[in-house]
Amino acid sequence: METSEILNRLQSIVGAENVKTKEPMSSHITFRAGGPADFFVTPESSEQIAGVVAFAKDAGIPYFVLGNGSNLLVGDLGIRGIVIQLLDSFSDVSFTEAGGFLVRAQAGAKLSKIGNECVRKGAAGFECLAGIPGSVGGAVRMNAGAYGSEVKDCLVTARVLTQDGEVKELSAEELELSYRHSIVEEKGYIVLEAVFALGKGNPAEIKAKMRDLMGRRRDKQPLEYASAGSTFKRPEGHFAGQLIEEAGLKGFAIGDACVSEKHAGFVVNKGHATAEEIVGVIEAVTKKVQETSGVTLHKEVRFTGEFK
Repeated sequence: METSEILNRLQSIVGAENVKTKEPMSSHITFRAGGPADFFVTPESSEQIAGVVAFAKDAGIPYFVLGNGSNLLVGDLGIRGIVIQLLDSFSDVSFTEAGGFLVRAQAGAKLSKIGNECVRKGAAGFECLAGIPGSVGGAVRMNAGAYGSEVKDCLVTARVLTQDGEVKELSAEELELSYRHSIVEEKGYIVLEAVFALGKGNPAEIKAKMRDLMGRRRDKQPLEYASAGSTFKRPEGHFAGQLIEEAGLKGFAIGDACVSEKHAGFVVNKGHATAEEIVGVIEAVTKKVQETSGVTLHKEVRFTGEFK
């Protein structure tokens, strides 16, 4: 199918203002690296998402769903096909009092936005998640967590779009949430929205806890540089950052891609790192840690697109 025909079809589904071509993905992921997407669409409703997916499948065009881009590395050659971003145009959040609170949030809602609303409403139990630089869809997909709390601790249900175009409401149990895992990825689901159950608390105390956790993040994590958050999953019985530091790799760099001096569990972009350089650092770290400790590190950051 010709580029012009694909463009016209996408514009007819989501509107011309919501379709871009050759969009640089470095502008949409927190690593600030990666090449362009062939087509970049920002649907404004579940029906539009379903329409784009149905068109892509019928036409044999690959598609990729993007949120805040905070746990992702895009290859330097970019992404072939269609990127569907669910973010600002898909970010409604509502609170319903029910003993505590039920919070319904669309997939594009940032966790920080929910956290801010929790302070205003006096909703407790989301404090540890509020500082994660991601959106609801990605957080449910990977059962995001921080400081001993995970999405599964407060998630009630998630509404998803299946590859067959069916909308399903799944319980937290049905999502099979475990460490950085859910069935969303393996079944090719798209998270549309999620419902969280939170308690009632004192707004001042909730705000103080969030500030404390953010202060701890600033002290321990290299927030001053672009990154995808923790680069590696936590190995059973170990801490990735400690293993990397013990291997003498703090500060190890290839170009502007570098193992953070502040926290060795983070690979950061100090300026204009390419995806190729970032991958080079990740591979070198994995190899060295295996040699020095016998532990195999598995990356937490997702790779997508075409790499050199």
